Amino acid sequence: MQLIDTSHSFYRPLWRRIAVVAFCVGWTIVELVGNQPFWAVISGALAVYTAYVLLLTFRPATALVEAEKPPEEV
Repeated sequence: MQLIDTSHSFYRPLWRRIAVVAFCVGWTIVELVGNQPFWAVISGALAVYTAYVLLLTFRPATALVEAEKPPEEV
């Protein structure tokens, strides 16, 4: 089960995916500076998850549609 709908058109541009990950990393730093270890761990885990889903394993929606097409008969 994915928590982020990667087929949504919002995530298609690379700069938006990087911005989401950067925001999560920034929020983790804010929590660490504020001496809030519990929330730093939560936001750090979210940063790792978003980086994995949006940067490492991201497949554009058009690629998903093409992959799900049945092979053409000759």
